[in-house]
Amino acid sequence: MQEIIADAVESWPVDLDITKETCPMTFVRVRLLLDRLAPGAEVCVRLAGREPLENVPRTLRQQGHAVLALAQEAAQDGAWRLRVRKKS
Repeated sequence: MQEIIADAVESWPVDLDITKETCPMTFVRVRLLLDRLAPGAEVCVRLAGREPLENVPRTLRQQGHAVLALAQEAAQDGAWRLRVRKKS
């Protein structure tokens, strides 16, 4: 995973916001998005909460996708952005 410059995370365009979702729907929504994309496509997911932060990146890796970066937003709502590349 790449080193993140804190100010740069807000520049990542969000393809999917799952901050209002609860597990297991957090991963289900990410999986549905990836299923529609071509291999090698990159997406940015906005997420929040302890369970999604632990489970979504771990499950994506287990399924062969590349977790490129995970960084906290500067906003005070506790949201993070996760960059993922769909497996080839």
